[in-house]
Amino acid sequence: MRFDLITIFPEFFNGPLDYGIVRRARESRLIETHIHDLRSFTHDRHRTVDDRPFGGGEGMVMKPEPLFAAVESLTGGEGAVTPPGTAIVLLSASGKLFRQETARRFAALERIILICGRYEGVDERVAEHLATDELCVGDFVLSGGELPAAMIVDAVTRLIPGALGNEDSTVNESFSEAIFASGAKAPEEEAPLSRLKPRPTNQAQPTNQPWPAGQPDQLQPSDQLQSTTEARFQPPPGNQQQPAGSDVEGGARAGRFSLATGDRLLDCPHYTRPPSFRGWDVPEVLLGGNHEEIRRWRREKAVEKTLRNRPDLLNGAAASSPQAR
Repeated sequence: MRFDLITIFPEFFNGPLDYGIVRRARESRLIETHIHDLRSFTHDRHRTVDDRPFGGGEGMVMKPEPLFAAVESLTGGEGAVTPPGTAIVLLSASGKLFRQETARRFAALERIILICGRYEGVDERVAEHLATDELCVGDFVLSGGELPAAMIVDAVTRLIPGALGNEDSTVNESFSEAIFASGAKAPEEEAPLSRLKPRPTNQAQPTNQPWPAGQPDQLQPSDQLQSTTEARFQPPPGNQQQPAGSDVEGGARAGRFSLATGDRLLDCPHYTRPPSFRGWDVPEVLLGGNHEEIRRWRREKAVEKTLRNRPDLLNGAAASSPQAR
């Protein structure tokens, strides 16, 4: 297994990779770790890797050109297809949760390229057109992706055969599939997800109302989450009016939406220069200077990204979900 870590702080990894299981796996050549300085893939004298966000706002955004150049130097050049057995992982607070099943999937690969984000975020074109996975490690925000990258290296390495002295150590432990091999469901699959219920946009339901007859055996936990959020993210009747500037305003693709108490949103996508990169353009609304349209667009895209990556944040169940612990 080969790990490539792309960062603006290459010295950060001098410590985390030099101890314990990861160090022993490196010494026994079960894994290779290669650290790449992102600034080596810039072409200006200041070695610039970030710029101001289009549409205004706080912070700086990591530019797409150095990140594409860094990854493509490892995968075969510009426009090269991601090789089989390779994952390109963008570490981002707006990504899907990294869980034990993700570690098991990664342990079967030959190579993992980890992109360590920084600043306000990474240009969305990296997530859309370069990364195979966009991941976070919990419901909190860090200063950068270096710590999550080190965590992923550790979690994946210990699942590689030969990395641990006793192979049963990865079988009989927390989040192990083998514990529930007898057919019983793992707790995280049964509660609290099985208690989630569809909730119409404008009608609250009692928390003890059961599922309609026959549904529990037909719905998987992910389906229950989807039905819960979809019940509240449906376009209203054609003539229904909503107050101007209210939170239920959304765009054509996101439809109209309402946020319930306890709902949380991921950050909206960010874009920086250049305005056009390899034919992928920054959304026109961010270039127009209309602050109200930009606000609405960002709100809509934040909802879309949350629905795609973390729907559990939109049903009030995040606090009790095992994913958030």
